[in-house]
Amino acid sequence: MIHRNETKELVEFLGHFPAMMLTGPRQVGKTTLAHSLASNLGKPILYLDMENDNDKKILATNAHDYLMAHKDHCVVVDEAQVLPELFTYLRPIIDAYRSPGRFILLGSANPTLVKKISETLAGRIYYAEIGQITLLEAETVGIDLENHWFKGGFPESLLVKSSKIWSAWTDSFVKSYVYRDLNFLFGIDLSPVTIDKIWNLLALVNGGTENMENFSRNLGVSSATVKKYIDFLEGAYLVHRLPALHINNGKRLVKSPKVYLRTSGILHYLLKLGSIDALKSSPYLGASWESYVVEQMYLNRPRTGRWHYYRTHNGAEVDLVLVDGSLPVACLEIKFTNAPDLSKGFYECIEDLKTIHNYVITPGSKTWKLKDNITVCSLSDFLKNEIHKFIINID
Repeated sequence: MIHRNETKELVEFLGHFPAMMLTGPRQVGKTTLAHSLASNLGKPILYLDMENDNDKKILATNAHDYLMAHKDHCVVVDEAQVLPELFTYLRPIIDAYRSPGRFILLGSANPTLVKKISETLAGRIYYAEIGQITLLEAETVGIDLENHWFKGGFPESLLVKSSKIWSAWTDSFVKSYVYRDLNFLFGIDLSPVTIDKIWNLLALVNGGTENMENFSRNLGVSSATVKKYIDFLEGAYLVHRLPALHINNGKRLVKSPKVYLRTSGILHYLLKLGSIDALKSSPYLGASWESYVVEQMYLNRPRTGRWHYYRTHNGAEVDLVLVDGSLPVACLEIKFTNAPDLSKGFYECIEDLKTIHNYVITPGSKTWKLKDNITVCSLSDFLKNEIHKFIINID
């Protein structure tokens, strides 16, 4: 088992809130983490799985009496969004016996996109997104950057030794989402053929700006349909829209988000790249590396910060901008080389945004100063030693 870095903080919050909801993609280890968290409470654990018809029937027909009978347990409910009414049932149950750590809800779909979920449980629940295994977590068990980048962060696929087994696992994961999971998780009826086409298109344009008209022409469906499908892929934590940064500086700025596949392993599978060597010799190398770094930055983001990209209409661009409130804090350029050359446009962006901290993120370079306000460093070093400079701790 790979230790998750957020465990200590989650234990702290579970000791305060009556309920916690852990969301994130399927197969990322949420159930294992939930049992680990619950074991710290000193309570008996009751596990219910909403994909199990018997468990679902119990809560659908008699939630109040059943859960009140187990009020001294920590109740773990897997795939809670499959029973949307549960969120409404829980409010009076929590209010009748308000005790920390009563419920841990797990979900593989963003609750805001699930039909019939209207109860927010505001003030009663803490939400946390559980992402894939990060680079720093992988390094603790001896998995290096290239292995993690190529295979992606799902524990099962990351830990297999055989590329044949990795490919088979990823194929099964993709087909499960195409033919079943998206419709099941959100209670909707999407076309498997269209899901498959959109997923493959996103792999080809990974890291490009979202252009619904172009997507629509390529897929032969309406722009509204494309948007709906991408919304649900994003809601299943498989796609990430990186918003453009808008500032009032008198320049014409690109406003469309960039679109990334969040799992590098799935990206490489869809692009039919069977090894790290095949990736390094492919035309998708730069986009894959950028996508991987963006995801690692997102998973390790400061609590008070947000990531954007910045691009002007005359071509000046920076890959990532960390924004705290409305203030740009740092610019990051992503390069797959340990001896990077920077464009004039990058310097122009730094001047536009007035950022003091600026970085070039590489696979494995030593940390060194390119200029007074620009540092070159590896992704691992940035995550270990630099990103914490921008975290505002809230005790």
